[in-house]
Amino acid sequence: MLAHYSGQIWNAAEPARTLGISESSVRRYLDILDGVFIVRQLKPWHENLKKRQVKSPKIYFRDTGLLHQMLGIRTMTELLLNPKGGASWEGYIVEEVLTMTEPDEAFFWGTHAGAELDLLLLKGTKRIGIEIKRSDAPVLTPSMRAAMNDLGLNKLFVIYPGSKRYTLSLNVEVLPVADLTDALK
Repeated sequence: MLAHYSGQIWNAAEPARTLGISESSVRRYLDILDGVFIVRQLKPWHENLKKRQVKSPKIYFRDTGLLHQMLGIRTMTELLLNPKGGASWEGYIVEEVLTMTEPDEAFFWGTHAGAELDLLLLKGTKRIGIEIKRSDAPVLTPSMRAAMNDLGLNKLFVIYPGSKRYTLSLNVEVLPVADLTDALK
């Protein structure tokens, strides 16, 4: 059941209801899985903006192989056709970015109006945004503009599986996954 929540905002009510246990028990079990590094609970960033912001964590399986096993995904074709393929890609990139950058703190950001940012990295006084796209040619979205303006990002990187590095706008750059090491250090 938890595998189907990977890459989504966590709401303990539904699994608790389905399993017939309390929400506090579900949250405790999730905390245990987080503590033994099976899942990551990515905390939401919220500050005093004039927007209603998401205040529940997003969850990811730290090991995408384990996620694939739990979802019954056995081949690359099955992965590409699976509705959780994008969440798997996002979780993989989240783990890679956090390992490479070693930020002081990491969050995701979302508003109830739909604007979101996959990762907000705080490193010293810098705020770096990471948006993760599985598309072949990412474009600048209203959500990215909102994140740049509302969060005061120094830089926003859009990470994708392609091979070309290019600029979308001032301080917004598209990075192939292969360029992560050089660009984010």
